Amino acid sequence: MKTLEQTDQETPTKFNILPILSERHSPRVFADTPVSEVELRSLFEAGRWAPSCYNWQPWRTIWGIKGSKTYDRIFDCLDEFNQSWAGNAPVLLINAFKKTTPEGKENFHALHDLGLYMGNVCAQAQHLGLAVHQMAGLDHKKAQKEFKFPEEYHVATAVAIGYYGGDPDVLPEDLKEMELKTERERKMQREFTFNGDFMDEEGLNSSNQETLDTKS
Repeated sequence: MKTLEQTDQETPTKFNILPILSERHSPRVFADTPVSEVELRSLFEAGRWAPSCYNWQPWRTIWGIKGSKTYDRIFDCLDEFNQSWAGNAPVLLINAFKKTTPEGKENFHALHDLGLYMGNVCAQAQHLGLAVHQMAGLDHKKAQKEFKFPEEYHVATAVAIGYYGGDPDVLPEDLKEMELKTERERKMQREFTFNGDFMDEEGLNSSNQETLDTKS
């Protein structure tokens, strides 16, 4: 049995970045090692200190450890594709954000702030050797009703958390093939950063290489 370890995937960065960022990836299998509530609280504490518009902190998280009723309730809100693998995770979360400001107006930045919260959570998880896989595939309305979120909240994502080191053989064949890919891919910077006007043209493709001396 070959397990997938934290360092099995290559991240071909073009510039020097922190190892805590370059070594992070989102597996669909996890080690059997349990994740404690204390470790979860460490992740949530990191998220707690994320920046947010006017410090409104619009994020909300439902969490469940495998074997608990809350875990099963979260799992039941996932779509069929994510249910095919997410039961491997020792922990499941559902994330929501408050759509309105304290004055009741629309908070256009709430989803952005939830992303910042999860960025902190992911960095802290990587520091602890934990993997985080975020999911868009869930029944948002079902989760909203199941967990009694008021109307001014929107359920955005689900999250699977566990230690690196799972066995890919437990996955369906198509997901196993995806899991065993050794090199991660991202768009090149030229495709999303512009020192001038926005561009969206053919030719801004990921085969182009950066031209600066990136790692001197």
